[in-house]
Amino acid sequence: MANGGNKRWWLLLAVAVVAGACGGAGGQEAAITSDSVPTVTTAPPTSTTEALVATAPTTAKATTTSTTRINRPRIVTEQDYVPFATTDGITLRHPTRRVERIGFHESNHEGAQVLEPLPTAVRPTDLESRGRGTRGRTAADIVSDPNGEVRAPVTGKVLRAGTYVLYCKYSDDYLAIEPDDHPGWEVKLLHIDGVRVKAGDRVIAGVTVVAPRPTKLPFKSQVDDARDTDPAWPHVHVEVVDPSIPNVPSPGGGCS
Repeated sequence: MANGGNKRWWLLLAVAVVAGACGGAGGQEAAITSDSVPTVTTAPPTSTTEALVATAPTTAKATTTSTTRINRPRIVTEQDYVPFATTDGITLRHPTRRVERIGFHESNHEGAQVLEPLPTAVRPTDLESRGRGTRGRTAADIVSDPNGEVRAPVTGKVLRAGTYVLYCKYSDDYLAIEPDDHPGWEVKLLHIDGVRVKAGDRVIAGVTVVAPRPTKLPFKSQVDDARDTDPAWPHVHVEVVDPSIPNVPSPGGGCS
């Protein structure tokens, strides 16, 4: 009986050892599987972070693209039609009261005279050459209040006044005055809207209203590049011409 009991005891012990070994293996597999879950679940956040990093430049680019130009305050000088330039004994007055700046440039006419800016000229600047073949400072663009009236820049007699076609396409008004200070020459005004004088009329510098406002041209002008803010103000074009000098049209034809 003792021998039989010992055998049964050893048999039970062997079964328990085998069962314990299998249970341990199963527990180890379960532990590995459980440990692998965090490793798998951490992958999506990593991908998400990379996606955010990848989209960051796109967001920054969109912000940069949508940024608009920051305009500075418009600088306007209000004066009583004081002189702004002279040439060969002719003194030219600002044709408008409220002026932003004056851009000197090349005229289209060979007979246009060089203008000498005066200290009272409102923010004068020289514009770049446009290859017109004429001298610099032979014309002036006076950037002016769009609602301000235009007055005669010199005293004299109106030779011509009316409407012409600018650049073969745009309707514009003009005025030509024979100045008392230099008979035979012409002081021309362009880009005026609604000319009020006619040939034969006498005009007084800084007094006679020749148009109610400057012309708002439907395109960008060279002087607009010097503006401080948007929208650009219109300008009145002034030049002094010796008509005895034959005019050679600039490259590209007429319709000046």
